[in-house]
Amino acid sequence: MISLQRNKKGELVNAPGKRSRKTSIYNPGQNSDFKISRGKFQDFLSCKKCFYLDRVTGLKSPDTPPYTLNSATDTLYKKEFDICRIKQEPHRLLVKYNLNHIVPFNHPDIDMWRDALHYGLMCRYRNTNIILSGGIDDVWYNTQNQKLVIADYKSQVKKREKLNVRDYLSDVYHQGYKNQLEFYSFLLMNMGFQVDKTGYFVVCNVKINEEGFNQVMKFDELLVPYDLNSSWIPDKIEEMISVLNNPYIPQSHPSCMNCAYDNQRREHASE
Repeated sequence: MISLQRNKKGELVNAPGKRSRKTSIYNPGQNSDFKISRGKFQDFLSCKKCFYLDRVTGLKSPDTPPYTLNSATDTLYKKEFDICRIKQEPHRLLVKYNLNHIVPFNHPDIDMWRDALHYGLMCRYRNTNIILSGGIDDVWYNTQNQKLVIADYKSQVKKREKLNVRDYLSDVYHQGYKNQLEFYSFLLMNMGFQVDKTGYFVVCNVKINEEGFNQVMKFDELLVPYDLNSSWIPDKIEEMISVLNNPYIPQSHPSCMNCAYDNQRREHASE
């Protein structure tokens, strides 16, 4: 897909290819605080070279189209859970799965925690200058053990007749989702909260086998429990900080399609 740069008015403008905000670019060896979002941490896990080019050199990757269906279902789920948050009662999906002891967490900062662009969950990593952040979909509260429960909403289109927990968790493309929940768990624990060992994916799957659209889109719903283990995260953060402070660009991941495209483009440009 080819993207064209536009301003806020929708007018075409020159694409700089570089980030303009100084706070988005890390200078190896700097002492001032630097924010790393959950998404950028996942970029590091995927390809260290792409992560370095973005965070250190300021190279800006082309924007991807917004996932409007996902955003819509997220918004609607949040409205449903917020009603239950005010009433401090379990959501209908939690009742369906016999989780009546779990209710949406009623915290004054919940809207800030869900604002990935400006706030999100946030903590300093140990005694470093790295501030970790991540915008969460929701946080619930387990009334039995008084611990917080990480929840994330996921929308998808799968043709299989029946959704099930095993297939969802074994899907290789969902590893990033697991990383996401565990990163949020890590943040909350470092913010001083006790976190339940089980997090949940609220999955809604579009039913495309219906006879027609008729202005109504139907979904199957599945609540997927996932046993959290964030013990691997500190080692990866230490590695990430080491990469940030290295003056040399690291090697790319051999399966990175962005790097492969860049290599091929350079090769053909030199012909």
